[in-house]
Parts: sequence; C-alpha cells; structure tokens
Amino acid sequence: MIDLNFDVLHDRRNTHSLKWDQFKDRIKAKYNVHDADDILPMWVADMDFAIPQVITDAIKERLDHPIFGYSYVSDACKQAINDWHEKRYNWSIDPKSILFHQGVVPAIATIIETFTEPGDKIGISTPVYPAFFNIPKAQKREVITCDLVDSENGYEYDFVALEETFKSGIKVYILCSPHNPGGVVWSQNDLEKLVQLCIKYDVLLISDEIHADIVFDGYKHIPTLTIKDADKAKIVTCIAPTKTFNIAGIHAAMMVVPNDSLRIKLTQNLQAHGLGEINLLASAGVQAAYEKGEDWLEAMTQYISKNMDYVVEELNKLDGISVTKPNATYLVWIDYRKTGISEDEMMQRLLVKGRLAIEPGTKYEEAGRGYLRMNVACPFETVKDGVERFKKALS
Repeated sequence: MIDLNFDVLHDRRNTHSLKWDQFKDRIKAKYNVHDADDILPMWVADMDFAIPQVITDAIKERLDHPIFGYSYVSDACKQAINDWHEKRYNWSIDPKSILFHQGVVPAIATIIETFTEPGDKIGISTPVYPAFFNIPKAQKREVITCDLVDSENGYEYDFVALEETFKSGIKVYILCSPHNPGGVVWSQNDLEKLVQLCIKYDVLLISDEIHADIVFDGYKHIPTLTIKDADKAKIVTCIAPTKTFNIAGIHAAMMVVPNDSLRIKLTQNLQAHGLGEINLLASAGVQAAYEKGEDWLEAMTQYISKNMDYVVEELNKLDGISVTKPNATYLVWIDYRKTGISEDEMMQRLLVKGRLAIEPGTKYEEAGRGYLRMNVACPFETVKDGVERFKKALS
C-alpha cells in the first residue's frame, strides 16, 4: 500500500537534519541571529515528506540479510534506471554507459577534474545552483558567467551572449536542466542550440538533470542526450532519484556517458580515487524508487503544484513582490526588487521579524540579487505558516 498522505507533519528536529538542525549555526554566524529555535526552515532543497514506503521496504529487506560485504550494482538496478527514463522520456540508456557516484555534485567535481586543468575556463549561466561555480573555483578553474535573460515567462538564454562565452575558450559548460533556482524546463530548441554551440567550439557539456522528474502539467523535460546531434557532442549527463524521492541521504547518483572515450577517462579517474560503486543499501533504494515509485511521484508533484499555486497567489498580493509559478522543481523564485529593500535588510526582516529561513538570491551568483528561493516541498500547513511569516517580515 502506497502512503500518499503528504499532509502529515514529521518532526525532523534532532535527526541530524541539515535543513532543520544545522541551519541554526549557519544563520547565527552569517546573520548574527542568536536564538533560532523558532525559525521555520524553508531553504535547502529537500522535502519534509516521508519517502515512498516501497523504498523503505526494499532497504529493510536488504537489512534482513545479516552480512554487509563488498557489493556491486545489480543488472536489475541498471535495468530499472533504463526503464524509468525510457518510459518517461523516451530515453534508452545503455547499462554500460552508466557510471555511479555518491551524488551529482561529487560527479560534477569528478568530471571537471578529469577533463580540465587548473586555470581552464568553465562556463555557467547565472543565476544558478552554487556548486556550479564553487566546485570549479575550489579546483582552481576560472569560472566564466553569462547571465540568463529575466523575462515575463521566466529565464531565457541569450544565445548571442552565450556564444561569446564559448568563444572565450571555455573547456566545459555546465547546464542545469530543469533550472535551479528558476524552475525553467528548457525547450527542445534551446537544447539544440546549446548542443550545436558545444559541437562548434569543442566544449564538454555537463547536463545536471537531477530535477527532471518534478515537472508540472504542460511541460516536458527533454534529456540532453536525446537532442539532435547529441552523439556528435561531448556530453555527460548527471541523473539521480535522490531529489525526486527525497533520498539525498543515501548518496547515489549516475553519470550517463555514451561516449566511449569520455567514459574510459572518467572510469580511470574514479578508480584513481577508489570510487566506482554505490553502497548496497543505496542500490536497493535506487532500484525500488525506479521500479515502484511512480505513483508516489505523480501524487507528490500534484501536491506541490497546489502548494505553488497558493504561494504564488498570496505573495503576489504583497507590494513589490512578484512570483511566477515555475515549470519544474519545488522551489519558488521570489522577485522582491521593486520593494527597494536590500538583501541584507531583507534577510534580517525574514529571520528576525518573520522567523523564516529562505535562501538569499546572491547565493546563486550576483545575477540572483533581488530574489529569494523558497522550498515548498512540505505539508500545506507548513506552507501557510511560511507565507504568513513572509508577510509578517514585510509588514
């Protein structure tokens, strides 16, 4: 029996939760907020929903065997990965093209380390998920940014400007598809133009598709590796069930690498670091998620869509606040530029007056200034509480 009750309030405090426990130390240090116990966290991208019971059952079943020796990812698990993507996206994934990693961020780090040298240029389009610039900078690579265009319909690419970025000599471009924090599902036309640029300038394309499964009615995620001429480009796609099913804590992700030359080099790098498989409990969870998790996902996406509708309607009533419902993800990108409030003042208002913790836009690079990111993957009662706290902060 699949539990589809997303209204249940689960107390995550004192569970070593990054979202609910560790954030207090972070905001105390950064914003000088001393008492954070009653602050509502709606920041980092994980859900406050119980994971699908089928995943829990699969992990428990593996726990019933008393030996936890060296293991490998089964053919059945790899088949489940392919079946999921073939059914939902008409994307057939050859099992031999799959390389496993502990997460999409570590995978991106491995790809950059494998195919670039210190001083090489990495291209990104901002605002974007912080790991896209933090990881290359930590590896002593030069990050070249090209801002997305902020339109009434959400972010769009300026391909003229992007081509100038490619002309500057970037070795790698990192794509966020669907986009975090903007929630854009990129069109086939956008992806085709991007792939052609990568071919023309011999740029390796890293396609982070971790948010691909959480897409709302009227939109369809298109895997980059299914785009015309993708086989002529150098592409590594990063996928994972962890965002989809709220199982980030099991540490499991996949790099899909059809290109033999790229895959051999990545495999050599993984071996050099003693990596290459996910643990046996993660493997059980991944297989169960892809084999039996679809009903849960569909219900969860509809629930989040309603949460989104409520937040958009309520926050758009506030002076100077503008919110557009995203195409995908469970993250709301809030535009407060017309309030005239600085980011520092806005964060103080939210944390001290509203007692609400959401993300400041500059966390996603300077192009995010004047925005906030709110996570609405939580029971509706929590969403309403968060909206009221937001209103109080601005009152």
